[in-house]
Amino acid sequence: MSNDSGNVVLALLTGAAIGAGIGILYAPDKGSQTRGKIKHKAQDAGHDLTDHISQAKEDLTKTVNEKTAIFDRKLDDAISTMSYKADDIIATLERKLEDLKKKNT
Repeated sequence: MSNDSGNVVLALLTGAAIGAGIGILYAPDKGSQTRGKIKHKAQDAGHDLTDHISQAKEDLTKTVNEKTAIFDRKLDDAISTMSYKADDIIATLERKLEDLKKKNT
């Protein structure tokens, strides 16, 4: 996900720079109008970049929350399983202790 987002951002910035350069070279407008257009394009690119970053942040937060919930469930299951096994081990040890006490009497 991070690599894809980085590629999108890089492609967006590269496209904006190339577009601005071509726009300057072939602009039939006055310099002030061309600069205004470039400024607006740069602002639009900035807004797009902000939107992409916000979306990536939301996606990352969602993924982290989902993975945390899965981890918590698996941890609870593992602890529960270990608890049952510990009870079984204690019961077995208590039986063996009783057997040893009977043999020694």
